[in-house]
Amino acid sequence: MELRQRVLQEMEAPLVRCAAALAAAFRGGGRLFAFGNGGSSTDAQSVAALFTGRGLPAVSLAADSAFVTALGNDVGFEVVFARQLAALGGPGDVAFALSTSGGSANVLHGLAQAASLGMVTVGFAGAGGGRMAGEGPAEHLFVVPSSSVHRIQEAQATLYHVLAELVSADAR
Repeated sequence: MELRQRVLQEMEAPLVRCAAALAAAFRGGGRLFAFGNGGSSTDAQSVAALFTGRGLPAVSLAADSAFVTALGNDVGFEVVFARQLAALGGPGDVAFALSTSGGSANVLHGLAQAASLGMVTVGFAGAGGGRMAGEGPAEHLFVVPSSSVHRIQEAQATLYHVLAELVSADAR
């Protein structure tokens, strides 16, 4: 509980800036594409559900296991999100990446692809932010200062719930 409260306090201003960017994207007809691996894949589905439940277009790129496993097997797991974004995303859309380590190659490739398409890029990471923080592919980056995967995911969930509330209040 203490970590979540601290993260909310420390990240209030960046959350407000990110919410404004996402609301502008939605007002302009943009869509949100969320993605991550493992537990972060589940969080990506939660993010998509939060926004879709508020009437805003959002989808999890990790939800289609047939596509993810086929592309991973046939081409390479590192491109499963980048390929989907290349096919579906475009300027004015939002890429919402989640990783507890900040170092997942496929998540980083997805963010890089999104940036090259002119998408708004949002990254959620833990610990020191990993390569997600070091390589700078996310224009809105939220790093939870913990090495515990469980605490990172709890704090990230708190942040993306607040973000969804802020965006839905401003996106119409």
